[in-house]
Formats: sequence, structure tokens, C-alpha cells
Amino acid sequence: MSDYANLDYDRAERCGFPEVIYGASKTPEQICSIAQQLLERHGIAIATRVSEQAARAVRASIPDARYFERSGLLLADRREHPIEGDTLEAVLGCPHRAEGQVLVACAGTSDMPIAEEAALTARVMGSRVRLLADIGVAGVHRTLAHVDDLRQARAIVVVAGMEGALASLVAGLVDVPVVGVPTSVGYGASFGGVTALLSMLNSCAGGVSVVNIDNGFGAGQIAHRVNCPPDRFE
Repeated sequence: MSDYANLDYDRAERCGFPEVIYGASKTPEQICSIAQQLLERHGIAIATRVSEQAARAVRASIPDARYFERSGLLLADRREHPIEGDTLEAVLGCPHRAEGQVLVACAGTSDMPIAEEAALTARVMGSRVRLLADIGVAGVHRTLAHVDDLRQARAIVVVAGMEGALASLVAGLVDVPVVGVPTSVGYGASFGGVTALLSMLNSCAGGVSVVNIDNGFGAGQIAHRVNCPPDRFE
């Protein structure tokens, strides 16, 4: 315990994975200190929304930490069977124990930072994850080309800005939960993601739940819990 953090060490037992650091409003020193405590206790530490400058400072003290610049996610894994790889593709391709799959569907290239955050979160927490990029409804054939892939997933995260229509389309094609992530991508009347948020909240398709704007981490965690219900952390 410090004057800026009171870590929840029991979260791994309750929820199946240790506490995750929200790095956006923390100093590099605070991120580093909390990460070191989590590594000592659990063997793994994750921080989200970490700036490139803060990541450099943290990695000076934790050299084995890996930084994913596009999503701003920082990962250090010292468990007996760690997740390996320095790229999104390598991490998603790392061996896993999960039977079911989380699929992250990304509407456009501009939504990729949030989609990557969701995909990395679900994978690091233990799910098998596949990411489909740039399959938005502006070219609906791109979505429909992946119907078989969508129907093989146990949980789906849909990341979309603009009008956020992809979540409704995907949910109408599958029989599993869809977690919608509205992003702040779009022109003026998208209101920083509010338009996509309201569109997803008002979806006429059943089975759509919605997280806050740009909350890839929250969506990845929900999808992982659907795919792999919380169990004792190992």
C-alpha cells in the first residue's frame, strides 16, 4: 500500500485475473511501482493507455516489459508459461489453453487501436483470439465474407466508429453475445463517439451489450469472461 495506490490482490481469486493498471493518468514511476508489486504477487502485470514516453521509463526499470504502441498496452509476464511475442500477431498466435474463441471485428483501420486493446486484453487473460480488421458496413460484402468466422466464435467484440452500424449487422448473423465498442472515430456529428454509442445502445438486434466509448479493455474482458468463465487464477 502506498499514498497513491491500494492494490486489490484478491481480484485474481474473485475475477480470474489480477488487477490491471490504468496508465493514462499515472506517472511512469507510479506505473512502474504498481507493476513491480503485481509481478511479485502474480507474475504478470498489464497497464493500459500508457504513453510512449511513460513506456520507455517503465521499461528502463522492467526490461522484460513489452509495449504495444498502437493500443498503448504494456505487458510483463513472468509466469511459468508466459505469453510470448512482441507484436499483436505473435501474441495472438501464442499457444493457449482456451477451447472457445473470442473474435474481435474491427470496422475500419482507424478503429484498430481500440480493437487491438480488446484483442490483447482477451488474449492475455487467457482466451483464444482472432482479429478481423476493416470489415465495416461501408463495404458490406467484407462483413458477409466472414460469416463463417463470426459463427465459430463464442463471444464477439465489434469495434466501430461513425454510425456504429456493424454491431447490429454482426449480431443479426450470430447466436452468441456481441459486445459493442463505439469509438471516437468520425466527423463532427459523430460527437466523439456519442453517435456510435447511441446507435449500438438502440440496436434492434438481440444479444448486443455496449461498453463506453473507446473502451477496448472493458470489451475484451467481458468477451473473455463469456468465453472462459472466471476460475482460480494460475
